[in-house]
Amino acid sequence: MDGILVYQHIRALVEEGAITSNPGISPAQIQPASLDLRLATRGYRVRSGFLPENASVPERLEETMLYTFDLTDGAVLEKGHCYIIPLLEQIAQPLKQVIHANPKSSTGRLDLFTRILANNTGRFEMAPAGYTGPLFLEVVPRSFPIKVRTGLSLCQIRFVEGQPKLSDAELRAEYEKKPLLYTHEGKPIPLEKARIDDGLCMGVAIRRDSQVTGPIGYEAKRYSGILDMDINGEYAWQDFFNAIPEPENGRFIVEPEEFYIFASKERIRVPRHLAAEMTAYDVGIGELRTNYAGFFDNGFGGEEGTRAVLEVRPHDVPFLVEDGQVFFKLQFFKGIEEPEVAYGEGALQSHYQGQSLQLSKHFLPI
Repeated sequence: MDGILVYQHIRALVEEGAITSNPGISPAQIQPASLDLRLATRGYRVRSGFLPENASVPERLEETMLYTFDLTDGAVLEKGHCYIIPLLEQIAQPLKQVIHANPKSSTGRLDLFTRILANNTGRFEMAPAGYTGPLFLEVVPRSFPIKVRTGLSLCQIRFVEGQPKLSDAELRAEYEKKPLLYTHEGKPIPLEKARIDDGLCMGVAIRRDSQVTGPIGYEAKRYSGILDMDINGEYAWQDFFNAIPEPENGRFIVEPEEFYIFASKERIRVPRHLAAEMTAYDVGIGELRTNYAGFFDNGFGGEEGTRAVLEVRPHDVPFLVEDGQVFFKLQFFKGIEEPEVAYGEGALQSHYQGQSLQLSKHFLPI
């Protein structure tokens, strides 16, 4: 069957011992269509990143390691340095699903670049069907020095069977059942006004509206203090970001290799039986990365949609951004079945349901 595993399937994998960890996997790690993974006890500062296509990760670490460090009581990862950190969770039994990974939302909003490595695997952010063994995380803080410790979750994985991606025709059929895009006021956007082109295209908000009432974005400061990722809701955003005021003409120029936070122009609704993922790059739209953490679990957005938050890093040249211009696209994926618990429901830690323009959970409310 084509589809991604959902909450009850992932829980069953854990209960069957297909995925193991010491200490054991907490129920709070299981999301509607993904599993949060946690940092282990030791990290490695390396001189470069690598892909272990023809070797294990430990073998490549022998060649690239500068020093090791302990994460039990916390360790500071310096801006611009590359680290490899083993994860507590391991794949103990061969699975028929391909494993895909992505950073968690809070990770991306701190400009913390992460990607998963698996032994003898020539691609980042995945492990092939049948893989067994450990998983490792490459971590590069891009804007701020970050403090992390054992047990912290920076990334998540999902389990993909077959070809679950919706075609444009299937996506239009879903949209006809009930709109997927809404205005900032919560009014549905009709299908004829939506742009579907290898996914659902969405724009960027550069003007204020009923939800974006202050700055229209944030730009990371070049120099800041250390941010401890175990501390939530206590940091002043002004110590890490500069606010971007609304431009008079609804246009803003983003500079190469700077980091920005913007909100989508539209609100997005992900139905319970689907999940979605932003495409990080689309050279046809612009030479810039529009997100790091672009996975949306089933049920994201509720019934009237939620803004997507964009983690933007331009490359090569300054780029003029206009209010509402197409800035990224979402691709949708079928679940094997509906999850027992959707995003924003039950005891799940769904920090960004109903968000507008929002920084990570570590900062005081704006």
